[in-house]
Amino acid sequence: MTDYTRILLTARPDKRGIGDYLFTRERVAIPSPAEGEILVKQTHMSLDPAMLGWMSPDTESYIPPVQLGEVMRSSGAGEVVESNHPNFNVGDRVMGMMGWTEYAVSNGKGLNKIQDSISTEMALCIFALPGLTATQGYLNVGKPKAGETLVVTGAASSVGSIVGQMAKADGLRVIGVVGSDEKAKWIVEELGFDGAINYKSDDLADKLAALTPDKIDIFFENTGGPIQQLIYQRMNTHGRIVVCGMIADYLSATPAPGPNWINMIKKRLTIQGFAMPDHFHEVPKLLGQLTPYVMQGKIKYRAHTIEGLDQAVNGLQMLFNGDNQGKMLVKL
Repeated sequence: MTDYTRILLTARPDKRGIGDYLFTRERVAIPSPAEGEILVKQTHMSLDPAMLGWMSPDTESYIPPVQLGEVMRSSGAGEVVESNHPNFNVGDRVMGMMGWTEYAVSNGKGLNKIQDSISTEMALCIFALPGLTATQGYLNVGKPKAGETLVVTGAASSVGSIVGQMAKADGLRVIGVVGSDEKAKWIVEELGFDGAINYKSDDLADKLAALTPDKIDIFFENTGGPIQQLIYQRMNTHGRIVVCGMIADYLSATPAPGPNWINMIKKRLTIQGFAMPDHFHEVPKLLGQLTPYVMQGKIKYRAHTIEGLDQAVNGLQMLFNGDNQGKMLVKL
């Protein structure tokens, strides 16, 4: 084979949401790496909620948007098939930002080697952005203490599930908000959460009150939506709210209004948003914080893997509809 497929972003999202109209597929010749470069054959591609922001024209976000006509941005993992770089050998498995493409040329910047003892799936589900994001938000922003109560929305997601498991390992009471009974069962029976709320079917106020008798010390916000206000109102004095994502509002023409600030004053709450590009220089530190939980068997994961680059758009639709069961991956 002398050519390969890549997918370009060629339109901005509109009221139609995520769909094929945003992208153009093209076949191009497989490139040869120059001096100091490597050629990577991508084997697994990650689909993440942040992609919608990357597709938007917003120039004030934490990362510049993907320009129209460029390969759609994504992280992934693959194998080095040709190397003119002293630090990478043919056969090395690497992960990093590669895009919606079967092959990628890189100078090695931003790519990390995957240890032989770790599967590619595990690397992307835990040690890539999901685990790094969970670690930064939970430990370094949330500042947890044993005995506290943590509520995490998007609790069955790649980030939310790791946050909850780390908190359980640290002796916190953990309540997860999910979008299906299957996900509720998984986080309680498999991951050890103390309780789950199905935001689509439960009486949110009553269920939240029943599951948080000592109210809430840490709120890890991944989704937004109506339960946000209820969680905010049950925060304890000096509680911390970690704002990681707002997927419920990403496709909304009119985002939901935020909480009133009176409770912030009364309870002396700390509310902090964060984005991982600010912390990429701290990756070694974050991995050092995360790895002990993994080595002690405290972190489980599951991947929802679909086959083929052409299925990337369908996978992204599943992610935003909440139809995925685990970290959304595309196997190439």
